[in-house]
Amino acid sequence: MTNMMKTLCLAATSALALGAVTGTAAAETKLKWAHVYESSEPFHTCAVAANDLLMKATDDRYGIEVFPASSLGKEVDINEGLGFGTVDIIYTGQLFAGRAFGPIAIGGAPFMFRDYDHWDKFRNSDLFDELAQGYTDATNNHITAMTYYGARHTTSNDPILTPDDMKGMKIRVPNAPLYMMFPQAVGANPTPIAFAEVYLALQQGTVDGQENPLPTIQAKKFYEVQKNINLTGHITDALLTIVGGPAWDAMDEADRKALSDVTVETAACATDKIIQAESELVEWFRGEGVTVNEVDRGPFIEAVKKLHNGDSATWDQATYDRLQAIE
Repeated sequence: MTNMMKTLCLAATSALALGAVTGTAAAETKLKWAHVYESSEPFHTCAVAANDLLMKATDDRYGIEVFPASSLGKEVDINEGLGFGTVDIIYTGQLFAGRAFGPIAIGGAPFMFRDYDHWDKFRNSDLFDELAQGYTDATNNHITAMTYYGARHTTSNDPILTPDDMKGMKIRVPNAPLYMMFPQAVGANPTPIAFAEVYLALQQGTVDGQENPLPTIQAKKFYEVQKNINLTGHITDALLTIVGGPAWDAMDEADRKALSDVTVETAACATDKIIQAESELVEWFRGEGVTVNEVDRGPFIEAVKKLHNGDSATWDQATYDRLQAIE
């Protein structure tokens, strides 16, 4: 763990304890960092801690103000806001970035990675660098870091142990087409609903279930309105940190590097915390009276693989083969 990462994680813990949303010191320019996650989550607390680091690295020319919980818009809104300059930095899912440049979405597709190690090698690969450059060429926005979001699992009212258990199930998914690949492969009915509205949709029975990593299920309290957590692990998911073109273009090269370095360390801070949370949460949920079901993922994997390079793929076969060859 680097000294900067230790500083970030310590500062993130302090920010959480104080309920802080933004840094208090003054900077000449405050960059608006928007996301849809709760202020209690590592993505937020680590981003809050990045303010002081960026100010120090830029001699107070730049700071960061963080806006959590969809306060500056839903995921589609903040992605669009990058180009308009209404937000400067965002966390976003790869599938949302894939709306602008299809191949970048490959990392968010179901069962695309064998395990965390495969994903980690992908994010540090030449392939990912090329995909990030393709996204920049298409949008003039800049991917500076990737944070582990967690393995996505399915919650439901009835247990899900096999693909057949999902047939006809109405499951909430984020509003990006590729999130529909997993439900469609197992005969479920994917229903896009904005993140901020999921709890109510589950509570009212608008949908039968949803899918997210364990730390998100805890933070958003989905376990209060779902009886079962099924460990499908169908997406090894990540958040991209993206700096909008207007903000990037206004910075000189040294300040861009400083911002990029801080976002990389912020990603390391949040990733470390998510890994720790995942290791503890199964037992925590069971302690809360939730049924956590171990799942044989093999049949789910086989169902989804048939769609990897089908009509919904936004990448070519060569990109897919390169990703699968990473060891």
